[in-house]
Amino acid sequence: MIDQASIKIISGDGGNGCISGRREKYVPKGGPDGGDGGGGGSIIFKSDANINTLRYFQYLKKFVAESGTPGKPGLKHGSDGKDLEITVPVGTIISTKLANSDKRQVLAEFTSHDQTSVLCKGGKGGRGNTKFVNSINQFPLLAESGEHGINLSVFLELRLLADVGIIGSPNAGKSSLLTFLSNASPKVADYPFTTLEPVLGVVEHLSKS
Repeated sequence: MIDQASIKIISGDGGNGCISGRREKYVPKGGPDGGDGGGGGSIIFKSDANINTLRYFQYLKKFVAESGTPGKPGLKHGSDGKDLEITVPVGTIISTKLANSDKRQVLAEFTSHDQTSVLCKGGKGGRGNTKFVNSINQFPLLAESGEHGINLSVFLELRLLADVGIIGSPNAGKSSLLTFLSNASPKVADYPFTTLEPVLGVVEHLSKS
């Protein structure tokens, strides 16, 4: 059985660095104290053996991680954006289309439970003006902008290999048999073509040695 979906994933932008000067009583020129911006959140895929379909991605097509916040005065570092974790079934292959080509490059393949892969790393936070002090310029009015996140369109393909396939005439009781033998719960009714898509059921076999 093959299940497919196309989605867009975007990692978070890094926060901008801060331009600021320290202000203290009796210290007219306190020097720079602008903090660095926080890093953007990454897009992380994680496999789960308890799900067996990509149906979720028929309704959600765009996933965006949180951006980092700007640096602040007082050498305060901006907050890092939260990573966004996307759960996929074991057996999922993620690829992207190569530029000026019909070919695809495989980015990740999930073959076991709880496997993770970072596909879009968040942008780095920009440096505050304290990082640009030198012997000539003791109070730089300069800070870096945060890096932009990565924008990527990916193709998800789920490949499930079944040991046994149930084939029969319409309304012959295939779904009822699958429900009885496994943990699957296909729709069952007294009219033909109730089940329009393949349904996967799992049966554990304990062999005696």
